[in-house]
Amino acid sequence: MSRVIGFIAEKGGCTVESLLRSEGVSHRLLVRLKRTEMGIARNGVHCRSCDITEEGDIITITLPEDKKTEKPNSGLYVPVVYEDEGIVIYNKSGNMPVHPSAGHRSDTLGNCFAANYPDLSFRPVNRLDRDTSGLCLCAKDAFSAEALQKTDIKKIYYCAAEGKINGSGAIDLPIVRERESVIKRTVREDGKRAVTHYKALCQNDYCTFLEVYLETGRTHQIRVHFSHLGHPLAGDDLYGGSRAHISRQALHCRKMVFIHPLTHEKIEVTAPLPADITRLIEGDKYEK
Repeated sequence: MSRVIGFIAEKGGCTVESLLRSEGVSHRLLVRLKRTEMGIARNGVHCRSCDITEEGDIITITLPEDKKTEKPNSGLYVPVVYEDEGIVIYNKSGNMPVHPSAGHRSDTLGNCFAANYPDLSFRPVNRLDRDTSGLCLCAKDAFSAEALQKTDIKKIYYCAAEGKINGSGAIDLPIVRERESVIKRTVREDGKRAVTHYKALCQNDYCTFLEVYLETGRTHQIRVHFSHLGHPLAGDDLYGGSRAHISRQALHCRKMVFIHPLTHEKIEVTAPLPADITRLIEGDKYEK
């Protein structure tokens, strides 16, 4: 199923291509649009990307039909916290992979998306680890996906780290893949710069509950940084955490803020803490 998106030329005198590029349409998508019937039109009439616009022109693009890759599973339910024509934001549980893989062919967010949107391809913008819960942003079409890749998306995480961490601060330590593993990451001088900002919210005898903001987006960044400091996330046995109190890493993408690439409106959504992390941090021994 094709989707049509329209843009208004507020000023004349520029090419159709210049207008579309300024609206976030990539060169790669433009090439595809030129090969699509009525891929680019001006005021309802097919046009060329080199044509000159006039003030008030309505330029539309007809996105090519998607090719589906994920198998739909209508038995899966993942709460939707926001949705419009171009995007959907899920609140993913802490035991669900985002993409199908060996051993997880039909129990992923991709399988849920395929059931909800049988005519669309699955395009997750932020990829959460299987055992990380919270907000996962997905685009419904190629334009939205490419535009969101260029959008500054602020994500706030909540986590529980073992031991006591006081106050707030920033961890600025480079991260690289562990030489002996294709999955595990580590702090090492030859890694890429990674910066994690944190603020301690409360503590109990076992762990500290933290609000975390990532300045960079390295794989496993939060998990690696706190493990390196001697405070692995509760339940994160890959990086030294104990599963005595929770069966997965206590990490949750709580809040997401960004400017919508199509409407240019500010989108701000939150996902409540799941029960397992809530149980972990609640108790009579908090130090506020």
